[in-house]
Order: sequence, then C-alpha cells, then structure tokens
Amino acid sequence: MGGVMSFMGKGLPTAQMLSLVIGTLHRQFIEKDINNFEDFHMAILDIFNTVNAALPGKHYDAPSPKEVEACFKQWQSGNDSEKKTLFMEFMKKTLNLSKLDDSTLITGLVMPPAAMAAKRAGESVPQLKLIKSIPDVLFVPSATVLALISVKISRKMFLGHVAS
Repeated sequence: MGGVMSFMGKGLPTAQMLSLVIGTLHRQFIEKDINNFEDFHMAILDIFNTVNAALPGKHYDAPSPKEVEACFKQWQSGNDSEKKTLFMEFMKKTLNLSKLDDSTLITGLVMPPAAMAAKRAGESVPQLKLIKSIPDVLFVPSATVLALISVKISRKMFLGHVAS
C-alpha cells in the first residue's frame, strides 16, 4: 500500500511551497492599482479570498485592519524590492489557519442527535403533526445549520468576534 508513496519521496519542503505560493500572490498583488490604504486593504482581502476559495477545507483568517495599515505605511515608503520583501514577510506572518471555537465544535457534534430526539418528541405532540411529514434527511441537517448560525450570531453579538 505504501509503496507508491515511498517512491514519491517527501514532496516539496514547506518553505519552498510557501515561497512559491507567496510569489504567485505577490504577482497578483502588484497587478492591482494601489493608490491609498483602501486599495491596499482591498488587495490584501482579495488575496485572502483567493487563497480561501482555492483551498477546499482549510481557510485562513484575514489580518486585522491595524496590521494591514501598519504594513501599508511601511510598504508605501519602500522601493520595489523592499515592497516585495515586506509583502512576503507580511504574508508569512499573517497566514494563520483559521480555528473553530469550542462552542461551534460542540454545537456541530451535539445538534444532530438532539435534532433527532426533538423530532421524535415533536411527533407525539398534536400541535406538531406536520413535523412527521418532514424527512429526517432534511430536518437534521437544517436544524444543525440553523443551530450553527445562531451560535455564530450570538458569539458576534455578545463577544464581538467570530471564528471564521
């Protein structure tokens, strides 16, 4: 089973892969017309959007506007080679894998069995006769998604931040 993988070797080292990816992102970045901070910030957000759209499953958190503004001030005063180095350093520093918070993870694990139990309990209530006609295949995922959305919204309202 592992014979094929042993012939492939260890693959590209992560430093080489990261340099290749960041070089490609820099080419995409310098093609944009950047005149002020808003253009710079939009270009950075566009890069993170491109990275997140290209990778199925792993997503990276965008840097805060304060970090982007600090980078822009340094970037604005440098020449072309300094700008590329600064951009590469900024991307290496801010490409952080997004992490789920505990409440989202627990809700995602607990909600499907809870939805099934709630549906079974609701079938015996005369006012909820309609719930019998909804298939489990539709009810459980929709209840889980609604619960995850409500957790994300409540964390945003009460704590002021959300894990992506």
